[in-house]
Amino acid sequence: MTQENESFKSGYVAIIGRPNVGKSTLINRVLGQKLCITSRRPQTTRHRILGIKTTDDSQLIYVDTPGLHTDSKRAMNRYMNRAAASSIDDVDVILFVIDGLSWTDEDKQVLERLKKNAVAPVILVLNKVDKLADKDLLLPQIETLSSQFDFAKVVPISARKGINVEQLENELKQFVPLGDLIFPEDQFTDRSSRFLAAELIREKLFRQLGQELPYSLTVEIEEFKQENKLYRIGAVIYVERSGQKSIVIGKKGELLKSVGREARIEMESLFDSKVFLQLWVKVRDGWSDNERMLKNLGYNDEL
Repeated sequence: MTQENESFKSGYVAIIGRPNVGKSTLINRVLGQKLCITSRRPQTTRHRILGIKTTDDSQLIYVDTPGLHTDSKRAMNRYMNRAAASSIDDVDVILFVIDGLSWTDEDKQVLERLKKNAVAPVILVLNKVDKLADKDLLLPQIETLSSQFDFAKVVPISARKGINVEQLENELKQFVPLGDLIFPEDQFTDRSSRFLAAELIREKLFRQLGQELPYSLTVEIEEFKQENKLYRIGAVIYVERSGQKSIVIGKKGELLKSVGREARIEMESLFDSKVFLQLWVKVRDGWSDNERMLKNLGYNDEL
């Protein structure tokens, strides 16, 4: 592909912002398929994930990151902050995503980090503009924020509805160097099917459980076997206290069955195969605040 096109471009795009501004929704929209799990709860994303989009003239590698946030007391939060901060390095362009007209202390802290550490050009992305009742308020917001930092571009979008996303992709190509394919042209992520299966289960748990419990659980795949057109997957959901176990299982096991059913349906679509999924719930006290446990559970790929 690249040998036939001397103007082919390839490079890395970091997506940075506070929790819950729509970073994962944006990368899913750009890729045209679901890679990153989403929910209305902040801090759904825990890992740095690459999403790869290859076209006739470019390969853009999007780095989806956990939201940068102020709470760093727990080991899990420190891990997510390190994963996000490290993504600023060694990229060709940075997307700083904010939530429409909203501007919080956490947004300010992300901007301060960019001022100190960003070498690559930064594009300000105002997401969720479809929710703005008065679009005329956008220009004053852009002018105010542009006075605080020398943004390479400012692009209002709606990741959920796809508004201006194609324009954003075209803008990105201006900042990416000429180069050959970095990944095979049919690859869309650096993550394994095993990892994606665990994330789908965690997404369903986030969407069905109460406000706080999702942050006290994680998912580990214990069995992942492919037999012709059938995947056999066994996963353990770890919680931190025994009382949480009964909540995840639900009355007569209904909540766990619902989570398994929804996860299985999406896995079958993702893997284009039938899936036999089994889920168990176990207690692992204090896992989210223990560095060693985090590494054992797979939270060590960005450290």
